[in-house]
Amino acid sequence: MQIHVIQRGQTIFGIAQAYNTTPQAIVTANNIPNPNALIVGQALVIPITGRFYWVQTGDSLWTIARKFQITAQQLAQINHISLQTPLSIGQRLYIPPQRKRSAEFNGYVEPRNSVINPSLEASARDVAPYLTYLAPFSFRIQRNGTLKEPPLNNFPSIARANNVTLMMVITNIENDQFSDELATIIFNDEDIQNRFLGNIVTTAKKYGFRDIHFDMEYLRPADRQAYNAFLRKAKQRFQQEGWLMSTALAPKTSATQKGRWYEAHDYRAHGQIVDFVVIMTYEWGYSGGPPLPVSPIGPVRRVLEYAITEMPASKIMMGQNLYGYDWTLPYVPEGKYAQAISPHQAIQLASRYNVSIEYDRNAQAPHFRYRDENGNEHEVWFEDARSIQAKFDLVKALGLRGVSYWKLGLDFPQNWLLITDNFHVTKK
Repeated sequence: MQIHVIQRGQTIFGIAQAYNTTPQAIVTANNIPNPNALIVGQALVIPITGRFYWVQTGDSLWTIARKFQITAQQLAQINHISLQTPLSIGQRLYIPPQRKRSAEFNGYVEPRNSVINPSLEASARDVAPYLTYLAPFSFRIQRNGTLKEPPLNNFPSIARANNVTLMMVITNIENDQFSDELATIIFNDEDIQNRFLGNIVTTAKKYGFRDIHFDMEYLRPADRQAYNAFLRKAKQRFQQEGWLMSTALAPKTSATQKGRWYEAHDYRAHGQIVDFVVIMTYEWGYSGGPPLPVSPIGPVRRVLEYAITEMPASKIMMGQNLYGYDWTLPYVPEGKYAQAISPHQAIQLASRYNVSIEYDRNAQAPHFRYRDENGNEHEVWFEDARSIQAKFDLVKALGLRGVSYWKLGLDFPQNWLLITDNFHVTKK
């Protein structure tokens, strides 16, 4: 598999010829709507085994081999050249596939209404082969310890058919907002807590959930220890059933980080208690804020590097957005909210308004600006093959458990192809 960035004047036929593949294979892999109108700066995934490298000034067989973690002897043999043969600038060399490691992948899926859109089920079915966990969002805690269920439709059967662990996501959402008061009741009222745990067990058995996942947010700092104690109690209960238990954590960079979203999330305690965590490493750029990359690589790395000082890397799943945002300019605080869009929708916008895509190498994120029919200027930040590959490289460098996606239903075919190129997906 190889990532190619479209340059001015290139055609789908020329690109296919350069990589010894067919135009149709590239079009299908990237869901290109109009192959005759390629977008300058768009990143394509080239669906080939291994990759090609074009020799640059200063290269040698030894430096190229080191870059791709093989030996110069292997590189020469594969390309049918001698170790002593001088390389020429622009010479094409074939690089064999690199060794893959196993990793876990989770996909949250969020039905927004009482009736699930068929396209959302179709999305879950399409990507289930790439998932370890499927996580319908969410079972909402009630103040009496009962649960308000989300519509599940065929999600349990999709999980079973694809050997995917069904994750039971439980939240302290009340009136469509995370409620600190609701969480305090669950953490501190033993009778309601016991009823709550009993209802989780009954519901999990009913649908076949095998991981219980607590996404408890906007908690009172005073409830930090009570939350830890609740998790210990829950873990003992679920172990009796042979289930996993996991939690979602806000993106922190220190144990003393202030703020209602952070203080009650005790990284070290969660690392000791639960089987794994999902760290929500996204939303630096968010709908109500100024135009920014949603998950810039630098801040993401800093969160994860802190996390591995508090818990084993093998317990950490990096959160990854499957969306971007389209901001109308100028940005006005408390003004209009940015519109969430899929990576594929971002490409369609760039094509519609005939603008090139730029790439911020510090943030490892693509972006562009356009002017709409009404004369309004927009700024778009989104994800592409390059930004996802940068995150996969980080997962491998830090030895993390895997990646958790928020959320399914957004068209991004390149992501799933790159999973298979980088990892063996763990199934349970």
